[in-house]
Amino acid sequence: MASRYRNQGYDFTITSSTAYDQKWIYGRNTYENIDVLVDSIFNNYLARPGVRQPIFTSYCDGNRTSCDGLSQWGSKYLGDEGYSAIEIIRYYYGNDMYIATAEQISGVPSSFPGYNLTVGASGDKVRQMQQQLNRIAENYPAIPSLIADGIYGSRTAESVRTFQRIFGLPVTGVVDFATWYAISRIYVGVSRIAEPG
Repeated sequence: MASRYRNQGYDFTITSSTAYDQKWIYGRNTYENIDVLVDSIFNNYLARPGVRQPIFTSYCDGNRTSCDGLSQWGSKYLGDEGYSAIEIIRYYYGNDMYIATAEQISGVPSSFPGYNLTVGASGDKVRQMQQQLNRIAENYPAIPSLIADGIYGSRTAESVRTFQRIFGLPVTGVVDFATWYAISRIYVGVSRIAEPG
C-alpha cells in the first residue's frame, strides 16, 4: 500500500517497498556506512557537567523555520571557518558543553574506547576485545585464538584481520569503530546461541 504525497504538491511517492525506498526490516542487510553512522549517533550525546540526562538541542534550517538552537547555514558557515563539531555546539549552547559516550548500549557488552586499537595498544579494552574474539573463534575456527593478556601484538592483529575478512570489513588489522561494534555484535550473537534455552 503506497502512501501518496503527489496530491499535496510533492513529486515523490513513499512506497514502503525495498525495491524503491530505504526501509528497516529485521534480519535484512544494511549498508555499512549507515551502520557506522547509527552506532555513532546513538553512542554519543551532548552533556553538561553535573547534568545526568542528555542535553536536548534543536536544529532549524534558518529559512523556513528558526529556533534558538543550531541553524543549517550558521553551522555551515562556522564549519567553513574551521570550527570543529564541538566548537560549533559550544558556539550555540555554551562553553561547558561536551560530547559524552554511553557507558553501555543495550546488547553491546562495552562501548568503543574512543580511539582505534592497533599493535602496541594495551589495557582492559584490548583484553575484552581478545576475549570476545576467542569466543567468536569457537564458532568461526578460522580466527586464530589468542591469549587474552591485554597486549595488542601481531597475533591479535592477525585475528582481527581474519575477523574483518570473514565479516566483510576493510582488512586492516586495526580495531576501529566499525570493527569494535562488529566484534561486539557477533560476540553477543554467538553467546546467545550458546545459552541453554
